[in-house]
Amino acid sequence: MKIVILDGYTVNPGDLSWGPIQQLGELVVYDRTPAELVVQRAAEGEIVLTNKAVVSRSAIEQLACLRYIGVLATGYNIVDVEAARERGIPVTNVPTYATQSVAEAVFAHLLNLTHHTAEHAQGVRAGRWSACEDFCYWDWPLIDLAGLSLGIVGFGRIGQAVARIALAFQMQVLAYDSNPEVQKHLPAGVQWVELDELFAQSDVVSLHCPLTAQNERMVNARRLALMKPTAFLINTSRGGLIDEAALAEALNHGQIAGAGLDVLSIEPPPPDHPLLSARNCYITPHQAWATKAARQRLIQAAADNIRAFLTGKPQNVVNF
Repeated sequence: MKIVILDGYTVNPGDLSWGPIQQLGELVVYDRTPAELVVQRAAEGEIVLTNKAVVSRSAIEQLACLRYIGVLATGYNIVDVEAARERGIPVTNVPTYATQSVAEAVFAHLLNLTHHTAEHAQGVRAGRWSACEDFCYWDWPLIDLAGLSLGIVGFGRIGQAVARIALAFQMQVLAYDSNPEVQKHLPAGVQWVELDELFAQSDVVSLHCPLTAQNERMVNARRLALMKPTAFLINTSRGGLIDEAALAEALNHGQIAGAGLDVLSIEPPPPDHPLLSARNCYITPHQAWATKAARQRLIQAAADNIRAFLTGKPQNVVNF
């Protein structure tokens, strides 16, 4: 059984072991695979694993040995799942490995926006405190989380984890999900509201939904105009959920107070991306998922998915 990992570097740049997967077959790992080399490198693979390398319909049709595609992530839009289904090839993902890591990253962004810890620390290192006439100083208003309203768009595993942390901070939690059945199972302390109402009422809006044709650019100029001028927007989900030009405009004109983003619609972004220079916009390089513990869980879960497939009981299949 030959297993090919097309782009293993971001999952494991060398600080972890591929052992759980290596035990299941002959393993070949490529750090990165450009589009023009996908077919060549996966040609002999019965099992092909990918993180962000695109496995297109054309590639699937050309890979005669292919029996299984595993996505080393939760989102699977980089695989043509319909083309795989037509050939009877299961596509699996790993849905839960980074739940807590991403939820924690939400609050890393939010605390940065409300306390500016890194910037104040940089000011101290630059001599600002040493030259200060008073025993303390701050360059931005410092904001308590307790009492603020956090609106969560998408109340799946990660959204629920964010809600638990928010409640521990004594925040008020509002929730919306495109599946109305979610409303029937809200935990104590969480209030269901419609989407526009969530944007209008929340002091913080945090996005936790997959990107679909229906919700692409759901955070547009109209919804940004609904937000309070003191509100913050957090996105650790998918960049395409936001009309990025509209967000840059809203930030630069003080329409909202700030944004913390871990994802953009183009990754890596071009140097002239409007959000890279937008006012009070803090962007991290799509690494909310990437704690060492989460990546270890990802490798183990990918191995468990392969093992389940090999024993005739596939799990986490997204295309059947």
